[in-house]
Amino acid sequence: MNYQIIEFLTSAETPAQCPPDFGREVAFAGRSNAGKSSAINSLTGRRKLARTSKTPGRTQLMNFFELGDGAGRIVDLPGYGYAKVSQSVQARWQENLDLYLRSRTSLMAIVLIMDIRHPLKPFDLAMLDWSSSAGKDILILLTKADKLGRNAAQQTAAKVRAELKKRNCVATIVPFSSTESIGQSEAWAFLDTIFEVPEPSDL
Repeated sequence: MNYQIIEFLTSAETPAQCPPDFGREVAFAGRSNAGKSSAINSLTGRRKLARTSKTPGRTQLMNFFELGDGAGRIVDLPGYGYAKVSQSVQARWQENLDLYLRSRTSLMAIVLIMDIRHPLKPFDLAMLDWSSSAGKDILILLTKADKLGRNAAQQTAAKVRAELKKRNCVATIVPFSSTESIGQSEAWAFLDTIFEVPEPSDL
């Protein structure tokens, strides 16, 4: 698929404000400083599609982007961890996120963003457990892979793989770098399996 053919659709604070619940969606989730927006921009080849900022936590709404020819939607979920907002606001974000994840029938897969230098934080583990129990396909992008040497990156991937096995969670794990284009082809291949509907059998 050509992921460069994508446009901003709408933003939503609550699930009630989301676009009609049909088709296929892939949601990107991750801590506020893990490079989620940069990963979306890298995979779509659109440098300013998802807003990036030096201030973590700027994504405060669910942002929906529509792929060309109605192929599906990419959803940029609010980041968590270092957002400089009140606890009441964070609690509201968490409530809306939980409702979206549990009720959205068009949600096919989760792309979980983890900084390769700081993986498996409590939010990451919570997302893994929820996604696995809900039967969603999971892609883990270990971002900022250019910050580590190859051996260190492989060791981190092995650590994450061991944690998944312990939790009986199945996921695709990809070391990724937005700046060095590491892991792009593997990420695209995963997205293709979600968005590309097989042709009907001739039989």
